[in-house]
Amino acid sequence: VSVGVVAGALTTVSLQTVARGAMTPLPLEEIQQLSAVFGLVKTDYVEPVDDKKLITDAISGMVASLDPHSQYFDKKSFKEFREGTSGRFVGVGIEITQEDGLIKIVSPIEGSPAFRAGLKTNDLITKIDETAVKGLALNDAVKRMRGEPNTKVT
Repeated sequence: VSVGVVAGALTTVSLQTVARGAMTPLPLEEIQQLSAVFGLVKTDYVEPVDDKKLITDAISGMVASLDPHSQYFDKKSFKEFREGTSGRFVGVGIEITQEDGLIKIVSPIEGSPAFRAGLKTNDLITKIDETAVKGLALNDAVKRMRGEPNTKVT
């Protein structure tokens, strides 16, 4: 039994070494800087800050900096995203972006409810169902425009 445990432990160490060798090494100096800033925020910020929120926001910022279309999803957001793309919910039929805190239509999808309603490229959406969109996250705006088939969005 002890030989099997040692062999298993050695195999695990060996596999971890191979896996680590295939991965790009972490930039330790930058990770230390991130850790130092994290510590300063925790100790010196005027109000208490949630550890998980700090880390999640740091990851979100890192991913968002890649390009305008990259976004980090936590487990809950990823589940909602998957539901939104599974065909269970529908949208109004527009491709959108965010500009100056407002939702800008990149293009309506031909034949969609938005197209039939006369929405055009470069139109700005200022409200969704009486909720102002100024400052609303793009993902939240998309959620507000999605729903069960045949529901109305104004």
